[in-house]
Amino acid sequence: MRCIVPALLAVSALVTLSHAARILAVFAMGSHSHFILGFRLAKELADRGHQVTFVNAFPQKKPIKNLREISVAEIREGLDKKRKELYDMGQMTYTGQLAYVSAFGYSFTESVLRAKGVQKLLKSDEKFDLVLIENFLNEAMAIFQYKFKCPSVILTPSPPTIFNNHLFANPSQPAYVPNILAANFGTHTTLWERILNVYYDVVGELYVQLVNIPNQNALLQKYVPGAPYIRDILYNASFMLLTSHISLRDAAPLQPNMKDIGGYHLLPPKPLPKDLQEFLDNAKEGVIVFSMGSFLRSADFSREKKEAVLKVFSRLKQKVLWKYETDLPEKSDNVKIVSWMPQQDVLAHPNIVAFVTHVGLLGKIEAVYYGVPMLGLPVYWDQEKNGYDAARQGFALTIPFPQLTEKNFAWALNELINNSKYRDNAKTRSKIMHDQPLKQLDEAMFWIEYVIRHKGAPHFRTPALNLKWYQRLLLDVILVVGVTVVSICVIISYLLKWMLNSINKNYLKRKEQKLD
Repeated sequence: MRCIVPALLAVSALVTLSHAARILAVFAMGSHSHFILGFRLAKELADRGHQVTFVNAFPQKKPIKNLREISVAEIREGLDKKRKELYDMGQMTYTGQLAYVSAFGYSFTESVLRAKGVQKLLKSDEKFDLVLIENFLNEAMAIFQYKFKCPSVILTPSPPTIFNNHLFANPSQPAYVPNILAANFGTHTTLWERILNVYYDVVGELYVQLVNIPNQNALLQKYVPGAPYIRDILYNASFMLLTSHISLRDAAPLQPNMKDIGGYHLLPPKPLPKDLQEFLDNAKEGVIVFSMGSFLRSADFSREKKEAVLKVFSRLKQKVLWKYETDLPEKSDNVKIVSWMPQQDVLAHPNIVAFVTHVGLLGKIEAVYYGVPMLGLPVYWDQEKNGYDAARQGFALTIPFPQLTEKNFAWALNELINNSKYRDNAKTRSKIMHDQPLKQLDEAMFWIEYVIRHKGAPHFRTPALNLKWYQRLLLDVILVVGVTVVSICVIISYLLKWMLNSINKNYLKRKEQKLD
């Protein structure tokens, strides 16, 4: 293994020096956390000498060598309303959440496709060697690979789920791999949980195939006239990079061209602003970091939730660093509020004793990387499962946000801070994340450049993608077998009925003869 790692790095460096590829990176979500995922890859590729065109909603103020940006910043308009709606999303039914997220994906995909910069790009004669694109219920984005006739690599902001497995025919295993919205299911599921998990996966798969993809196809035809039918171009990606890691999730099947690179966005800690550095350094009893991420806002808390949190914080001997987006004059003296914080650099500080979070995937990765125990306040989508899995693995506690009260918040924080098992388990998970032959970012670069070198790496493509989705699920086989079994049963039933009628007729006939 020690020989393999330098060899991989040497090959990657050699290829980068000898061939500067033209790469189109499309990461157009209006959420800053999604932007971070794309920017880290785009910047690294540019630093390695590739010519990168980066479509994103957060254009940089200073130019970056080898990096050309196409701004779609206009898609961020109107997100405040969506942000507040998300606090109610977690209370929806399973199908309600599917519908909401699918509609959200439709809305932002439409905003991207109709953006002036994107339309100009799609109508251009530019040439690219690779398309790197984020997948998040935006299947119409497959048009970029088709338009520029080059291989593509997909990055998913999640582990393998029913929402991305179909792109690579990766097997879903509801017997032991919980659905992303089956928050309380572990790996040792009961019969009832397995039944529910099958329901979640089947309904989710049908929703993707019968609702989401047709809707995305309608978008594609609307904004790219003459585009092929979406299913004819959707399943041609070469590799999938997943924002997950074995230190975070349970082992699950992966196709050979699906690679875990969770944690690749992390950088070496940078010096903190003077006020933050002094605040953290002077915290003799430790610091609790509280952030609801880049999209949700603590300032949107109800008065009841805000007062509950403030009362608990006022009784703590620890200091609190809270990402709060407006003034908070009623806070206690041990609380410092900031409208934005360099979260990675803060979590790296040795005085951090706990991280209160909505349990977004990037925040969870950062907490594990630095070995910080978490108190999860999940709000929507995968956050409840992220929190539950962390609690099951012993380095976190979780309170679904709607259930947050002064009493359970106080108990959970005191338990997390004063019981050393949570920090010990966090350190164990951190060791797993760090103990690997290749850094996640280097592995991402290797596979991206591998796809370029091997012109799409078709040797990794599974034959399962030659089948229709219903064929991969064996629905056609089930239908044939079901029809056959029903037909045989009908025939047998008819024969038995005919035989019984015949026997009955013969019996009556003999009886009549005896009477005569």
